Amino acid sequence: MKTAALLFIICVHLVSGGSHSLQYFYTGVTRGINFPEFTDVGLVDGEQFVYYDSNTRQMIPKVDWIKNNEGPEYWDIVTQFAQGHEANFKANVGIAMQRFNQSGGIHTFQWMYGCEWDDETGATDGYEQYGYDGADFISLDLKSTSYVAPVPQAVITKQKKDGVAAEFMKNYLTQICIYWMEKYVQYGKSSLERKGTAAHRTMRNCWYCLYMLILKYSYNSIKKSFIYVMIILK
Repeated sequence: MKTAALLFIICVHLVSGGSHSLQYFYTGVTRGINFPEFTDVGLVDGEQFVYYDSNTRQMIPKVDWIKNNEGPEYWDIVTQFAQGHEANFKANVGIAMQRFNQSGGIHTFQWMYGCEWDDETGATDGYEQYGYDGADFISLDLKSTSYVAPVPQAVITKQKKDGVAAEFMKNYLTQICIYWMEKYVQYGKSSLERKGTAAHRTMRNCWYCLYMLILKYSYNSIKKSFIYVMIILK
């Protein structure tokens, strides 16, 4: 779905020339609108390379360099992971609505994480953040290996994720993510350099713009159908 993918691509901006990045964006949306309940977008150096949504239920390649370098086993595995995240996100949207004492309306639960590597200095970095309805919900502090909960509704999530989950995610961001990023950059080296996208990084405060775009997209679709009436009645 081109519209869904576009919502995430706009949250990328250019940084220094020696930097590379691998980023994933997940979004869960409440039912009843003409938009996938779950989307998963992956980007390397700002270029979208994989896409999954709850309508197709298949992870699909978006560029030739990943399609030509990975076989059926890879696509089976990443599809299974995405399907697992889809199930979790559908539950998470409902849990978040309960915590914020909401019973209806359009709501989004988002997760983005990624890593960065400077091939000139060797420096690496990583991040993980969750958002709800366009605002920060919880994020990982890599230095302290603990989660930061800026809103009271996220405290229980922090308590559950601190410890084993935080250690696992830190290991992923600082080692596994870097490994795959280097691999993907090598796969797409000629393409990424030719397009001038070899240095992109996520804007980590883009929850709100994504949320508002989903609302705008949803409204434009809803007003053409009887679903609009159903939402008013709620």
